[in-house]
Amino acid sequence: MASAAAGLRAVGSRAAGAELRWNQIRVFSSWLDKWIPRKKPLVAQKKPIKVFLKAGKTYKWCVCGRSKNQPFCDASHLFQATGLFPLRFKVEEDRSAFLCACKATSKPPYCDGTHKSNRVQNAQEGSSL
Repeated sequence: MASAAAGLRAVGSRAAGAELRWNQIRVFSSWLDKWIPRKKPLVAQKKPIKVFLKAGKTYKWCVCGRSKNQPFCDASHLFQATGLFPLRFKVEEDRSAFLCACKATSKPPYCDGTHKSNRVQNAQEGSSL
């Protein structure tokens, strides 16, 4: 019984530690926003990019739209001080996918057809929405 209670305390303290780290990240992000305001993502292309994704590999999808290696990040967000960071993701099995290049998807990094909207089609590539 005593070891079970100790295990519960350890789990509880880990959860509290994770919450503390999350709060620290949030505070750091708000502090960072004061110095590097977040810029809006740019429309890299008005159509999705078909890619082959390998299982278990970590990918970084460009959120800012400034990467020359679309749809993946090339760290352009750092050099242009966008305040935006890439979205890291993995897939569970090898597969092809259409990744969003208009940066307006509601299901990042995957295309959801938002590029067909008038808002995206009327925008210039390289401009924000």
